[in-house]
Amino acid sequence: MNLLVLGKGKTGSLVAEAARERGHQVRALGGSDNPGGAALSRENLKGVDVVMDFTTPKAAIEDISACARAGATMVVGTTGWYGELPRIRELVEQSGIGFLYASNFSVGVNVFFDIAQAAAAALAQGYSGGIEERHHAQKKDKPSGTAVVLQKILKEKSGSELEITSVREGDIVGTHIITLSSAGDTLTLVHEAHSRRGFAEGAVRAAEWLAGKKGFFDFKDVWRRM
Repeated sequence: MNLLVLGKGKTGSLVAEAARERGHQVRALGGSDNPGGAALSRENLKGVDVVMDFTTPKAAIEDISACARAGATMVVGTTGWYGELPRIRELVEQSGIGFLYASNFSVGVNVFFDIAQAAAAALAQGYSGGIEERHHAQKKDKPSGTAVVLQKILKEKSGSELEITSVREGDIVGTHIITLSSAGDTLTLVHEAHSRRGFAEGAVRAAEWLAGKKGFFDFKDVWRRM
């Protein structure tokens, strides 16, 4: 496939590398190459199978809007824009493009989401708890998109909204901890990423799956089909 990766930071660069290793043709644009989504015209995107966004929350909104206008299929790994999700979903559906987003493309994290659903039963039985997420000091959004998804899953299954604590320090790739406690015991669930490699490979697999499809998709709902 012919892929366009938006974002030349740590994650975007690794996604581009993983895509090339899987035999895809890859072009990458940094922020200065694409101000306000200006590079994402229909003409410039001719021949591009999937646009992959790993930028910033503000840039992602601009990129999504531009890709919708251009009719370009898109995978978005940027987080921090989910307050706009209803509007973006409507925009995507009106444009008729293929669109897939994720708070985290790691298979391990998506298994962790399933575990969180099961663990929510403890909250319904009187347990209390919290969510802690730890990331590198350069991470722009707080809390992480993954922590927000965990919070949503637990609330939907139990009715209880757990507080999220965010830590930004050093070069931590990403750690998410759910703690559930009662008078009798404590349940601690942990997912710790050792590198961004699993995230990058999952994102490329998502692009491979999405190519040629139309509609609005969440990776956590489709990763088993890939």
